[in-house]
Amino acid sequence: MADEAHSEGTGLVFHPMDQFIVKPLFGDGPIHWYTITNVTLWMALAVVGVILLLVMGTRRRAIVPTRTQSIAELAYGFIYKMVEDVTGKDGLKYFPYVMTLFIFIVFANFLGLLPMAFTPTSHIAVTAVMAMAVFLGVTILGFVKNGAGFLGLFWVASAPLALRPILALIEVISYFVRPVSHSIRLAGNMMAGHAVIKVFAGFAAITAIAPLSIAAITAMYGLEILVSFIQAYVFTILTCVYLKDALHPAH
Repeated sequence: MADEAHSEGTGLVFHPMDQFIVKPLFGDGPIHWYTITNVTLWMALAVVGVILLLVMGTRRRAIVPTRTQSIAELAYGFIYKMVEDVTGKDGLKYFPYVMTLFIFIVFANFLGLLPMAFTPTSHIAVTAVMAMAVFLGVTILGFVKNGAGFLGLFWVASAPLALRPILALIEVISYFVRPVSHSIRLAGNMMAGHAVIKVFAGFAAITAIAPLSIAAITAMYGLEILVSFIQAYVFTILTCVYLKDALHPAH
């Protein structure tokens, strides 16, 4: 009650973290694993956006491309080159998966910048599933491709013999930390940026600092557009690095 009275007295009522609350799309009951929520809705919209760009937008391909076809081709070429450069030619067979990850994260991030939207990638539950899928897939692939030789990834042969066991332990720990850092990096950056924008938006209600607040919102929004793409790129290129480790553990 005291907080409410204070908020009413100052005219400042905003809660930056409210935008990350998961809510049922229909009704107000408890949330179960099968409940359709705002997260479900915006992930579905991201999938629809991917289909519209890569399937519908390139269905009538032409020598002189349309804008949609040009964007789709640029995205395709950008990720194809990334996979080839990082993993080598033998990593190109996994290009569809890497491309799907990148384009889904990009759409989820950018849709989250729309007014009243929800950003699925700001939730660790979403990013952790993607990171664990990469981690398990890469680990299984490493053993399938190399057998016990995959364990060579943890043995630093170029180091002095006395240090190799210690370095091997460090490498094992860092390997199992990968899905944690992989997921937290994306979720943390998306959540932080949106929270800061909401804080500045709350101060816009105060007449004395409204112009400064609006300028800060504009600057942060522009930064978030850049961050939305960069974080998708970082998540994707780390996936390629992990894939390279599975294909070439001795390198």
